[in-house]
Amino acid sequence: MNLDRQTLTLHDGSGSVSVRYSVSTALNGAGEQDSSGCTPRGDHYVRAMVGKGMPPCTVFKARRPTGEIYNPQLAAQNPQRDWILSRILWLCGLEPGKNRGPGVDTFRRFIYIHGTPDTEPMGIPKSHGCVRMRNADVIDLFERVSPGTAVFIR
Repeated sequence: MNLDRQTLTLHDGSGSVSVRYSVSTALNGAGEQDSSGCTPRGDHYVRAMVGKGMPPCTVFKARRPTGEIYNPQLAAQNPQRDWILSRILWLCGLEPGKNRGPGVDTFRRFIYIHGTPDTEPMGIPKSHGCVRMRNADVIDLFERVSPGTAVFIR
């Protein structure tokens, strides 16, 4: 993942680019500290995947489907809600003291790659620390990876 370019690039087994997606990372920039609202850098892996088989735009809260499907009416009723939609890839840091462990733990910070309303801009930092993607893109990514997949955030 390239924070400067706001892109997530998936490589195939030979290292060739398989697909590239536009993303939106943290408005507060890059950083690893708890409660910073920043996107953590470094080496990570996908620790858990949530939402397999759920309809596009399924709304999640605490990694559980709420029973809602995102739509403009629901958005109007909840204007301040930070929407987590469609799929969740929960990240875990691999670097003790940098993105894993006390005060800097990506997993304990609940940093995900997840869907967001398609009205939200991509290519510019705007999240609360997570990596936001278009719903169709996060569903596509979800089908291409598995738990344990390496994620490098630079």
